[in-house]
Amino acid sequence: MINTFKNIDEYILLFPIEVQEKLLELRKAIHLQVPDLEEYIGYQMPAFRYKGKPLVYFAGYKKHIGFYPGAEGISNFEKDFEERKYKFSKGAVQLPIDENLPLDLVRKIVQFKVAEIEQKKS
Repeated sequence: MINTFKNIDEYILLFPIEVQEKLLELRKAIHLQVPDLEEYIGYQMPAFRYKGKPLVYFAGYKKHIGFYPGAEGISNFEKDFEERKYKFSKGAVQLPIDENLPLDLVRKIVQFKVAEIEQKKS
């Protein structure tokens, strides 16, 4: 995909309405966890920075939303992904479009990532 978007709003508008709704829901859930996040486009995806450090990324696809909390963010939640039968790799998990977003799990992952950044600062 050529980077034809300048911000997360423009990125989300590239998708069908049902995918847009999921992406907006995910974005809102992330912001509710950490109000002072900086939004940006990184690796051609919507991304968030916490205290100047990358926090999480996400991307829309036809059948899933890719959620990218980094290797530690994945390895610490592998059991959750397995229980929910989500496909995942070293740095990403696939959240199916045809299911409700696992906002409880997203919250836990974001909290974990914030704590990880806080620990590295001290």
